[in-house]
Amino acid sequence: MSFLPISRQDMMERGWDELDFLYISGDAYVDHPSFGHAIITRTLESAGYKVGIIAQPDWNNIDDFKKLGKPRLAVLISSGVIDSMVNHYTASKKVRSEDAYSPGGKAGHRPDRAVIVYANKARQAFKDTPILIGGIEASLRRFAHYDYWDNRVRRSILQDSKADLLLYGMGEVPIVEIANLLHQGTPVDEIQSVRGTAYLVGSDKLPWEIRVCVDEKKDNKDIAILHSFEEVEKDKVKYAEAFKVQYDEQDAISGRILVQRHGERYLVQNPPVLPLSVNEMDRIYALPYERIYHPVYEKDGGIPAIKEVEFSITSHRGCYGGCSFCALNFHQGRTIQNRSQASILNEAKKLTWLPGFKGYIHDIGGPTANFRIKACEKQVKSGVCKGKQCLHPDPCKNLIVDHSEYLSLLRKLREIPEVKKVFIRSGIRYDYLILDKNDDFFTELCEHHVSGQLKVAPEHVVDRVLEKMGKPGRKVYDRFVKKFYEVNKKIGKEQYLVPYMISSHPGSDLKAAIELAEYLRDIGHMPEQVQDFYPTPGTLSTAMFYTGLDPRNMTKVYVPKSPREKAMQRALLQYRKKENYDLVYQALKIAGRDDLIGFGPKCLIRPMRVMKKFQEKENEKKGRTQGRTEKREKSTNRSENRAKPLNRNDKKIKSVDRNEKKSSGRNDNRVKPVHKGEKAKGPGRKRR
Repeated sequence: MSFLPISRQDMMERGWDELDFLYISGDAYVDHPSFGHAIITRTLESAGYKVGIIAQPDWNNIDDFKKLGKPRLAVLISSGVIDSMVNHYTASKKVRSEDAYSPGGKAGHRPDRAVIVYANKARQAFKDTPILIGGIEASLRRFAHYDYWDNRVRRSILQDSKADLLLYGMGEVPIVEIANLLHQGTPVDEIQSVRGTAYLVGSDKLPWEIRVCVDEKKDNKDIAILHSFEEVEKDKVKYAEAFKVQYDEQDAISGRILVQRHGERYLVQNPPVLPLSVNEMDRIYALPYERIYHPVYEKDGGIPAIKEVEFSITSHRGCYGGCSFCALNFHQGRTIQNRSQASILNEAKKLTWLPGFKGYIHDIGGPTANFRIKACEKQVKSGVCKGKQCLHPDPCKNLIVDHSEYLSLLRKLREIPEVKKVFIRSGIRYDYLILDKNDDFFTELCEHHVSGQLKVAPEHVVDRVLEKMGKPGRKVYDRFVKKFYEVNKKIGKEQYLVPYMISSHPGSDLKAAIELAEYLRDIGHMPEQVQDFYPTPGTLSTAMFYTGLDPRNMTKVYVPKSPREKAMQRALLQYRKKENYDLVYQALKIAGRDDLIGFGPKCLIRPMRVMKKFQEKENEKKGRTQGRTEKREKSTNRSENRAKPLNRNDKKIKSVDRNEKKSSGRNDNRVKPVHKGEKAKGPGRKRR
């Protein structure tokens, strides 16, 4: 095994004069199956193509894009595993100082809107070479979409990037199909029927059946016409309606071709790729990955992101949980795609051979760890249900609830001699877990796969907010909590739940945020970190945030948008922090909840006058402490600056010529004058 070429020297060592594909990545080069660029490039390599990688090129230097030469077939572009804007900015639009996917964890190695920037640079460097874009940033921006950072609706990324094709979702199958077509000489503008792709063309180049629907402005059973970019840009109701259609049509079996006009051109999304078989999944994860970052990054301290995945295993893809704030529906889809147990066990054994492995497998899972099997038999034949979710608002009667296969896998992993413990960190869907009438998985989860704390994601506890989140009601979470502690008591373990919460989600007003704060008070939990809702492209929650409507039923939704209210909601979840006092106080006053300001056991904060006195005492105490510290420092400085007595063995100081003294100044070798009240500093005289 070896890394793919990143330089001309690497190409020469392989005997290559030219690449078939050049892959440009916004992430540093990490050859691990948790990174999209590794999977796509290794897949192409296994299909017999020559692939090279330029990771994080200097976007201000066109020569950096040319260093591996012009590829024979195409340039492939991805911003990385995270949208470049999310990578660069926090939910409050503050610039991040770190980037786990860059050398040494330092930010600044990729531009904003990396896909657009890279694609335009590639077009400048290789004028006639096909450009294909993919990855999470391209996937979630394939339609006209609300952009939180610009606070406006942007066009499809295909239009801004001027790319020829967009691959959305997991692209192993379409990239090989496209590669074969290009290799056979098919012009890129004639590649219009590959699943999992989108393209942008004039009406004269639309396939005949699509042009008929466009001209008649009418859908059929295979094609759906969306509101145009110009319409959704101006009309929030039409934006919500268009999003609902997009949301419902992201299934490989039941999904239709989607068409959205952008000016004089038409964006066409083909249906998603058919779910991969177990054998196809096994083959992808058996490719010869190095499982580490390229050695070129060692001098900079490596790539921090590898720490989270180096000793973790992906067991499946897809999630039918249906969380509104999650983009998985638009990317991996709702259908579960499994690897075989044999494939996973083989990978686990490989982990034990890696340097640094200490006996701990950090995770066995996917988007949701305990979704290892299909949701129902109907999905296999007819696809996922449109307009319905498997678990929300109530579990579907057709849902298959069974942890036995996953439990069997975990037991086999624990039997590997070199493995001390197998953790589950990718998240347990608790509402699915408590539906299982067999407690074996729950018991063994607590006994073998939790180490003191289990992180779970109720996200909120107020039902009207949970409904907008696509999460189960609070009673479901309370049942899970009760059972968790019962199971731990039964097995003789003292373990705790760490709930993950989101503030300022659409539907959450100050009253709901206060209810959540009261819940945290009652369970005695103070979150170390709170995630403020982040409106990222491609999610149902972002559509609610922008339009103020729930696209599922077109009802109005309260949306906290002002920075002040968002800050108050966030502060309420960490009401004990002194720096949050003013925000919490204001929130409680605005909401008319003075009953939570006082000295009672149910109060969140003390009265303002008491806090002021407390703060004054704290400041006074700090002042005294600081004063003592300054005195000690001055005393230390005086001691250090005082001349040390010379030892008898010290050499005598040579006399200075009088003329030299006069020219240099009489006081140069003496103590300099000081201001009144200061102590003299400088060299002292020799003591006799």
